[in-house]
This record gives sequence, C-alpha cells and structure tokens, in this order.
Amino acid sequence: MQELNKYIEHTLLKQDAAKEDFIKLFDEAKKYNFLGVCINPAYVKMAKEYLKGTGIKVVTVVGFPLGANITDVKAYETTCAIEDGTDEIDMVMNVTAMKNKDYEYILNDIRTVKDACALVPLKVILETDLLTQDEIKKACELCIKAGANFVKTSTGFVKNGVGAKAEDVKLMYETVSPYGLQVKASGGIRDKETALKMIEAGAVRLGTSSGVKIVS
Repeated sequence: MQELNKYIEHTLLKQDAAKEDFIKLFDEAKKYNFLGVCINPAYVKMAKEYLKGTGIKVVTVVGFPLGANITDVKAYETTCAIEDGTDEIDMVMNVTAMKNKDYEYILNDIRTVKDACALVPLKVILETDLLTQDEIKKACELCIKAGANFVKTSTGFVKNGVGAKAEDVKLMYETVSPYGLQVKASGGIRDKETALKMIEAGAVRLGTSSGVKIVS
C-alpha cells in the first residue's frame, strides 16, 4: 500500500471558510504532499495559483451538496470549473431520481456532465446515507453505464449522516471495479483507523478535512 497521504484529497467545503482557511489548506497539502485538495468551484483559480508546480490535484464539486440542480446547470458548472483549471469533478447524483427509480434521468444527468468533462475524470457522489444497499448497487451500475470514472460515498452534508461506511465502500468496489471504475470514500473519515478500513474495503481516494490528523 502506498503512503496514506497519497490517498487523501484534503477537503474544505465549509460555507463560511475564509481566505486564510484556504491558504492553510493549500499549505498543509504542500507540507504533507497530499494527492489533492477538494474545494468549492469559486476557489479553483485560487487553488491552481497556490499549488502551481506541486503536482497536487485540484478537485471541485458540482450540483453540490443536494444534487438537485437541473442537468444543464451541472454541465455548465463543470465547464466553468474546467476553464478555471480543475483537475477532477465530483458531481452529486440526484437522490430523488434514484428514490423514484427514474434511471433514465440519472443516466442522462451523469452522461451530460461526463460529456462536459471531456478528458477530466468524473466522480459521482451517491450520498450513501440516504440509500439502501440495493439502491447503492443500482446507482453504481448506472455510473458504469454513464461512463463515470469513480463512485463516491458522500457529500458530508447529510444531517445526522454517518458518511462513508466500510460495508458501503466494499459493495461499491465489488460492483464497479470489474468495469475499471474506482471508489472514493468521503464523509466522517477523521482518524487513521477509519482511513485504513476504507482503503481495505476498496477505496483509492479519501475525501477528508482531517488529513493532517490522519497522517500525523
């Protein structure tokens, strides 16, 4: 297994984050040589500037945190983020569509964003706290069909949500890995023990705001 820092997308998605919070995030990412940072779209340009020449990926989110934006808006957010220099896109699936078994809507939603991504990798956030095991598996199958590159557990914004659970990560991994997709675990990963459980279950990325604590 590679070093833990190379699994971590050091994350800051708080609504009230100030400029100095982002600079601290970027400095920590450089100090610990994290794989990437994950931030809201408005701060992609800032991240690219601060992390220039480091090889640290800049990851941003679209349709965040509810996934309920119309598809064209998600695609436009994606296009703007790529123009600003993002290296990867994490989009939120429309959970209501999953609950309604509106699979064609979900397929179109993901495919449209994937088309807007072009060569930029696309992760799809399923929001596993709100889904049954059958729904998680079905969502993964739709992501495969739509051409996504990753499936991801959580936004971390569900009230009273647990976030990433090892059993969900394992199910996701077993469903998508035969088709070449990978798994990002995010939400509630606050210590080394939990991080290692997610990796053992099949995650190759960890989205966490506790990266420094985990590697220290």
